[in-house]
Amino acid sequence: MPLVGYVSNNSFPQPLSAEEEKKYVKRLLRGDEVARNILIEHNLRLVAHIVKKFESTGYEIDDLISIGTIGLVKAINTYNPNKGTRLATYAAKCVENEILMVLRGAKKNRREIYLSEPVALDKEGNEVTLEEFLGTDPDAIYEEVVRRLAEDSLWQKLKRLTRRERAIISARYGLSHGRKLTQHEVAACLGISRSYVSRLEKKALEKLALG
Repeated sequence: MPLVGYVSNNSFPQPLSAEEEKKYVKRLLRGDEVARNILIEHNLRLVAHIVKKFESTGYEIDDLISIGTIGLVKAINTYNPNKGTRLATYAAKCVENEILMVLRGAKKNRREIYLSEPVALDKEGNEVTLEEFLGTDPDAIYEEVVRRLAEDSLWQKLKRLTRRERAIISARYGLSHGRKLTQHEVAACLGISRSYVSRLEKKALEKLALG
Protein backbone atom coordinates (compact mmCIF):
# COMPACT_ATOMS: atom_id res chain seq x y z
CA MET A 1 0.00 0.00 0.00
CA PRO A 2 1.37 3.50 -0.85
CA LEU A 3 2.30 5.65 2.15
CA VAL A 4 -0.63 7.95 1.58
CA GLY A 5 -2.93 4.93 1.89
CA TYR A 6 -1.61 4.08 5.34
CA VAL A 7 -1.94 7.69 6.44
CA SER A 8 -5.48 8.03 5.09
CA ASN A 9 -6.68 4.83 6.73
CA ASN A 10 -4.70 5.25 9.98
CA SER A 11 -3.75 1.59 9.56
CA PHE A 12 -0.04 1.22 10.17
CA PRO A 13 2.16 -1.90 9.82
CA GLN A 14 3.73 -3.40 12.92
CA PRO A 15 7.32 -2.31 13.72
CA LEU A 16 10.11 -4.48 12.37
CA SER A 17 12.05 -6.77 14.66
CA ALA A 18 15.61 -5.70 15.49
CA GLU A 19 16.97 -8.33 13.11
CA GLU A 20 14.66 -7.31 10.26
CA GLU A 21 15.46 -3.63 10.75
CA LYS A 22 19.20 -4.35 10.66
CA LYS A 23 18.76 -6.31 7.41
CA TYR A 24 16.78 -3.56 5.69
CA VAL A 25 19.11 -0.80 6.89
CA LYS A 26 22.02 -2.65 5.27
CA ARG A 27 20.05 -2.84 2.04
CA LEU A 28 19.10 0.83 2.37
CA LEU A 29 22.75 1.84 2.58
CA ARG A 30 23.32 0.00 -0.72
CA GLY A 31 20.65 2.16 -2.35
CA ASP A 32 17.81 -0.38 -2.23
CA GLU A 33 14.55 1.59 -2.76
CA VAL A 34 12.37 -1.35 -1.68
CA ALA A 35 14.20 -1.53 1.66
CA ARG A 36 13.81 2.24 2.05
CA ASN A 37 10.05 2.04 1.56
CA ILE A 38 9.73 -0.90 3.97
CA LEU A 39 11.61 1.03 6.68
CA ILE A 40 9.36 4.04 6.15
CA GLU A 41 6.14 2.02 6.21
CA HIS A 42 7.05 0.08 9.34
CA ASN A 43 7.92 3.26 11.23
CA LEU A 44 4.65 5.08 10.46
CA ARG A 45 3.27 3.86 13.79
CA LEU A 46 6.04 5.90 15.44
CA VAL A 47 4.79 9.00 13.61
CA ALA A 48 1.24 8.40 14.83
CA HIS A 49 2.54 8.05 18.40
CA ILE A 50 4.52 11.31 18.28
CA VAL A 51 1.60 13.21 16.72
CA LYS A 52 -0.46 12.60 19.87
CA LYS A 53 1.74 15.14 21.69
CA PHE A 54 0.56 17.84 19.29
CA GLU A 55 -3.19 17.15 19.33
CA SER A 56 -3.93 20.42 21.17
CA THR A 57 -2.25 22.61 18.52
CA GLY A 58 -5.42 23.04 16.46
CA TYR A 59 -4.08 21.03 13.51
CA GLU A 60 -6.01 18.09 12.08
CA ILE A 61 -4.46 14.75 13.07
CA ASP A 62 -4.21 13.72 9.41
CA ASP A 63 -2.28 16.92 8.63
CA LEU A 64 0.11 16.31 11.53
CA ILE A 65 0.67 12.73 10.38
CA SER A 66 1.41 13.96 6.85
CA ILE A 67 3.92 16.49 8.20
CA GLY A 68 5.45 13.90 10.50
CA THR A 69 5.74 11.45 7.62
CA ILE A 70 7.87 13.95 5.72
CA GLY A 71 10.17 14.07 8.76
CA LEU A 72 10.26 10.26 8.82
CA VAL A 73 11.23 10.10 5.14
CA LYS A 74 14.04 12.59 5.78
CA ALA A 75 15.18 10.46 8.71
CA ILE A 76 15.30 7.25 6.65
CA ASN A 77 17.13 9.06 3.84
CA THR A 78 19.84 10.41 6.17
CA TYR A 79 20.15 7.65 8.77
CA ASN A 80 23.69 6.51 9.55
CA PRO A 81 23.86 3.45 11.84
CA ASN A 82 27.60 4.00 12.32
CA LYS A 83 26.86 6.96 14.60
CA GLY A 84 25.50 4.58 17.22
CA THR A 85 21.97 5.97 17.34
CA ARG A 86 19.01 3.59 16.99
CA LEU A 87 16.82 4.23 13.95
CA ALA A 88 13.69 4.75 16.07
CA THR A 89 15.46 7.34 18.24
CA TYR A 90 16.82 9.24 15.24
CA ALA A 91 13.50 9.06 13.36
CA ALA A 92 11.51 10.26 16.39
CA LYS A 93 13.70 13.37 16.65
CA CYS A 94 13.36 14.10 12.92
CA VAL A 95 9.57 13.66 13.01
CA GLU A 96 9.20 15.92 16.04
CA ASN A 97 11.50 18.56 14.54
CA GLU A 98 9.52 18.58 11.28
CA ILE A 99 6.23 19.12 13.13
CA LEU A 100 7.71 21.82 15.38
CA MET A 101 9.18 23.62 12.37
CA VAL A 102 5.78 23.74 10.67
CA LEU A 103 4.01 24.86 13.84
CA ARG A 104 6.53 27.65 14.42
CA GLY A 105 6.19 28.78 10.81
CA ALA A 106 2.40 28.84 11.09
CA LYS A 107 2.56 30.80 14.35
CA LYS A 108 4.85 33.35 12.74
CA ASN A 109 2.51 33.74 9.76
CA ARG A 110 -0.51 34.23 12.00
CA ARG A 111 1.11 36.81 14.25
CA GLU A 112 -0.94 40.02 14.21
CA ILE A 113 0.61 43.49 14.16
CA TYR A 114 -1.39 46.35 15.63
CA LEU A 115 0.31 49.36 14.04
CA SER A 116 -2.18 51.87 15.48
CA GLU A 117 -1.78 50.61 19.06
CA PRO A 118 -0.44 53.31 21.46
CA VAL A 119 2.96 52.33 22.84
CA ALA A 120 4.17 55.56 24.49
CA LEU A 121 3.45 59.24 25.20
CA ASP A 122 5.26 62.20 23.67
CA LYS A 123 6.42 65.31 25.57
CA GLU A 124 2.95 66.83 25.29
CA GLY A 125 1.30 63.74 26.70
CA ASN A 126 -0.08 62.60 23.34
CA GLU A 127 -0.19 58.92 22.51
CA VAL A 128 2.45 57.64 20.09
CA THR A 129 1.45 54.63 17.99
CA LEU A 130 3.71 51.75 17.05
CA GLU A 131 3.73 53.06 13.47
CA GLU A 132 5.00 56.48 14.59
CA PHE A 133 7.41 55.03 17.13
CA LEU A 134 9.09 52.88 14.52
CA GLY A 135 9.09 55.66 11.96
CA THR A 136 8.01 53.17 9.31
CA ASP A 137 7.27 54.33 5.79
CA PRO A 138 3.43 54.30 5.41
CA ASP A 139 3.77 52.61 2.00
CA ALA A 140 5.86 49.86 3.53
CA ILE A 141 3.29 49.42 6.28
CA TYR A 142 0.48 49.19 3.73
CA GLU A 143 2.39 46.59 1.72
CA GLU A 144 3.06 44.52 4.85
CA VAL A 145 -0.61 44.60 5.87
CA VAL A 146 -1.68 43.58 2.35
CA ARG A 147 0.85 40.74 2.41
CA ARG A 148 -0.42 39.50 5.78
CA LEU A 149 -4.03 39.63 4.61
CA ALA A 150 -3.08 37.72 1.45
CA GLU A 151 -1.40 35.03 3.57
CA ASP A 152 -4.45 34.70 5.81
CA SER A 153 -6.68 34.45 2.74
CA LEU A 154 -4.44 31.75 1.25
CA TRP A 155 -4.54 29.63 4.42
CA GLN A 156 -8.34 29.90 4.43
CA LYS A 157 -8.47 28.76 0.79
CA LEU A 158 -6.16 25.84 1.51
CA LYS A 159 -8.77 24.45 3.89
CA ARG A 160 -10.99 23.78 0.86
CA LEU A 161 -8.47 21.29 -0.54
CA THR A 162 -8.27 17.63 0.39
CA ARG A 163 -5.61 16.64 2.91
CA ARG A 164 -3.41 15.22 0.16
CA GLU A 165 -3.80 18.28 -2.10
CA ARG A 166 -3.01 20.58 0.82
CA ALA A 167 0.14 18.62 1.66
CA ILE A 168 1.32 18.79 -1.96
CA ILE A 169 0.72 22.53 -2.35
CA SER A 170 2.31 23.26 1.02
CA ALA A 171 5.42 21.25 0.13
CA ARG A 172 5.69 22.45 -3.48
CA TYR A 173 5.49 26.16 -2.60
CA GLY A 174 7.30 26.16 0.74
CA LEU A 175 4.27 27.23 2.76
CA SER A 176 5.24 25.19 5.82
CA HIS A 177 8.88 26.07 6.39
CA GLY A 178 10.11 28.05 3.39
CA ARG A 179 11.82 25.31 1.34
CA LYS A 180 10.10 24.46 -1.93
CA LEU A 181 10.21 20.78 -2.85
CA THR A 182 10.30 19.47 -6.42
CA GLN A 183 7.54 17.19 -7.68
CA HIS A 184 10.00 14.29 -7.47
CA GLU A 185 10.72 15.08 -3.79
CA VAL A 186 7.02 15.37 -2.95
CA ALA A 187 6.33 12.09 -4.75
CA ALA A 188 9.06 10.37 -2.70
CA CYS A 189 7.65 11.76 0.56
CA LEU A 190 4.10 10.65 -0.18
CA GLY A 191 4.96 7.37 -1.87
CA ILE A 192 3.18 8.20 -5.14
CA SER A 193 4.36 8.85 -8.69
CA ARG A 194 5.62 12.23 -9.88
CA SER A 195 2.95 12.34 -12.60
CA TYR A 196 0.25 11.81 -9.96
CA VAL A 197 1.71 14.66 -7.89
CA SER A 198 1.60 16.82 -11.02
CA ARG A 199 -2.08 16.01 -11.64
CA LEU A 200 -3.06 16.66 -8.02
CA GLU A 201 -1.09 19.90 -7.95
CA LYS A 202 -2.82 21.14 -11.10
CA LYS A 203 -6.22 20.19 -9.69
CA ALA A 204 -5.47 21.93 -6.38
CA LEU A 205 -4.29 25.12 -8.11
CA GLU A 206 -7.48 25.18 -10.16
CA LYS A 207 -9.52 24.94 -6.94
CA LEU A 208 -7.55 27.80 -5.39
CA ALA A 209 -7.97 29.93 -8.51
CA LEU A 210 -11.74 29.39 -8.50
CA GLY A 211 -11.88 30.22 -4.79
